Amino acid sequence: MLNSKTGKLSRRSLLKSTAAAGAALATGTGGVSLFNVRSAYSQNLPNPADVLATLNVGKFVKKEYRDQYKLGDNDELWDPKIDWIRTADWEAIRKEHAGKTVRFAVGAADRESAQEQTQPFADLSGIKIDVVSIPDDAMYDKVVAEFLSGNAGFDAIQFFSPWLGDFAAQGFLKPLDEYVAKWKLPFDDWYETYQANYGRWGDKGILGIPFDCDIQQVHVRPSIFKKIGINEIDRVNTIPSYDEMLRLAPELNKAEPGVAGMGLMAGRGFWATYAWEHIAAQYGMTLFNDKWEPIFNGDAGVKGLEMLAALSKHAIEGVAAADWPTNRAAMLGGQIACNISWQDTGTQATRADQSKLGNDIVTLYEPRVAGGTYAPPNIAGSTSVVASTSPEPEAAFLMLAFLTTSSIMAMNEANANGVAPGTKSVLNNEKLRSVSQPAKVWAESLDYAWCAPRIPSGFQVEQEIGFLVNEVIVGTKKPKEALDEAAGKVKAIMEKNGFYKGADPMNFAATEPGLWIGKGKPLPF
Repeated sequence: MLNSKTGKLSRRSLLKSTAAAGAALATGTGGVSLFNVRSAYSQNLPNPADVLATLNVGKFVKKEYRDQYKLGDNDELWDPKIDWIRTADWEAIRKEHAGKTVRFAVGAADRESAQEQTQPFADLSGIKIDVVSIPDDAMYDKVVAEFLSGNAGFDAIQFFSPWLGDFAAQGFLKPLDEYVAKWKLPFDDWYETYQANYGRWGDKGILGIPFDCDIQQVHVRPSIFKKIGINEIDRVNTIPSYDEMLRLAPELNKAEPGVAGMGLMAGRGFWATYAWEHIAAQYGMTLFNDKWEPIFNGDAGVKGLEMLAALSKHAIEGVAAADWPTNRAAMLGGQIACNISWQDTGTQATRADQSKLGNDIVTLYEPRVAGGTYAPPNIAGSTSVVASTSPEPEAAFLMLAFLTTSSIMAMNEANANGVAPGTKSVLNNEKLRSVSQPAKVWAESLDYAWCAPRIPSGFQVEQEIGFLVNEVIVGTKKPKEALDEAAGKVKAIMEKNGFYKGADPMNFAATEPGLWIGKGKPLPF
């Protein structure tokens, strides 16, 4: 998951060589060419097959989870035929890139894990990884400053996906289409919404590889529902609509002392925005029209906010300040009966070292809205990119391809570490579904996903909306009043960032198909 305060990630220092040094390296001195140096280096690397043999369930997934789900060491939670690390030509990669160094920027809290995760890639490729950390709370500002310098101190970075437009519009990101084709990365294996909103940027091609592929879902506790007369949970029909959720919320709130009927992430800023968008999308809300003018303060947006405000009255104490960590702790601690949260809640809840719930959790399909649309939101998560100033963009791409490959992401999900897979070959794998109870609902919902556009200033827009949505939850503003004010603030932000001048920073027509993937599709139930 993203940092609770910022949502950010990383960097490194760019080295320059003199022309003379560069020429000496290229032509070699004393008969030693760059090719020969790399060839000698690659000869000292382990056999790729031996390295790949260590990237299995037995070595990667926690023993207690393997025991819990009766996983064999070599069980495949993915499709090996399209698992990139098992289809890549590592000898060819070594021939071209062994001996190079990639500077990988990560948040300070992730430095140690990044070093561990990149070591197998270094063994496979011969590419050295220099992990450079950035303070998590200063990530966005630091990354912007690095990019603006024209000499970013990193080759590759993972960051909060809503920032994609900020960096793409300025030309800070290296297009990856050439490398995807050359090295046969199965980019189409990612669900369409992640391709469109975490990978591509409008009609500018592939600028990122999806990494943490989140979606918001509804999770319920059957034991509490039994106390209000619902003995069996039907993933489609137990809460078929938000009106039914609102009807049940006060009953659930009284069912057991110390357990709140509802859980929501309605803290100030983007947390409140996501809570509102999650519901408003069902009413058919869109943020902008085809001229990039804010229209989220229309009827659908207002209805969504009215429903959120009504649900919050039956929510856990402190909901107006709730972010992801506090929501997660309350749900896994057994303090919430029905929770709107990220998908990883549904996996982590079943793990004894993370949760008190055991099997007392079921992930439901998104409630429908009369006259609305079925549009489960996927809003946050992170993407991984290559800096346009990188001297080793191809090597950086290869490292990111390794980190996001289906087997690694599947085993992350088996470990319930919150790094969400977003590929069809993983979420449709029956063995993976046996260890991740939300996976089936999650996978089918992604075919209908709604997403906010990755526009320049997108994160600032979400922050401003969230400040005013939060005022409704607190009770200091009415829904229509808050959204009208937010629309005015958003329009000013858009104007300041180059919209409405005849040559908008992002082509709406190229963007619109990715905003609601499910338009026109029949429901999965």
